[in-house]
Amino acid sequence: MGCEQEVMEVTLRRAALQALECKNSVEKVRLVHAIQGELPIGERDVLQSMVGRPDLPELVHPARVPTRKVSQPEGRGMLLHSLAHIEFNAINLALDLLVRFPEMPAQFYADWLKVAKEEAYHHTLLCDRLAAHSLSYGDYLAHDGLWQMAEKTKGSLLARLALVPRLLEARGLDVSPAIREKLAAAGDIESAEVLDIILRDEIGHVAIGNRWFNEVCNNELRDPIEAFEHCLREYTAPHPRSPFNFKARAQAGFSKEELAWLMQVELEQSAQ
Repeated sequence: MGCEQEVMEVTLRRAALQALECKNSVEKVRLVHAIQGELPIGERDVLQSMVGRPDLPELVHPARVPTRKVSQPEGRGMLLHSLAHIEFNAINLALDLLVRFPEMPAQFYADWLKVAKEEAYHHTLLCDRLAAHSLSYGDYLAHDGLWQMAEKTKGSLLARLALVPRLLEARGLDVSPAIREKLAAAGDIESAEVLDIILRDEIGHVAIGNRWFNEVCNNELRDPIEAFEHCLREYTAPHPRSPFNFKARAQAGFSKEELAWLMQVELEQSAQ
């Protein structure tokens, strides 16, 4: 099943499935923006899916993805391409939450549809910045780290929320300000302003991840910090890396206890 789909009852989850499986990045963005939040949620089971992505960029080991100094035009192009790829994956990650996890409250689907639409907007903004550098999405190599974690956690909503929005995507809150300053220092003010938009919205996305992670923890009578540490071990996920953007993380709903835990992590890592 690709961008075309048999005629059947249109539901929110089936519309998300159609967008998730679409291989063309421009068409995927169009399909995401076309999903109407008023649609009935639909089926009460997991919708089997195959994530759709274009033939390019070629996906390789992270060590093979080229980088250059942001002060050089080629380096800025590579950085923008990497960010566009992250946002493309983020579209699929939000859609997969809609498709993979049935029988959740209606607000769950409304929240992740909102995330999918904003990630699609971010991807388009970054593709526009690539075009300003005479580049297109797919021109450079990329890696598949975000989606690999989605595959590892596909059987557990708790683990998915812990290790994608609260770990990998929250890392973007930490590194985004420094990337923004590098782009501004290189004179690419337009791209820096795109990073401002992305950081603003990503705080909201991580907040949604935190909200539903805590909801699942409450339902399972789990302590959030214990559950998070268990997921790190169970799925051999990378440990949170400092420095942390504590202000953004607080805005994104990390509790005082979690922020204190991260402060201890930062102290231990700085001492190494």
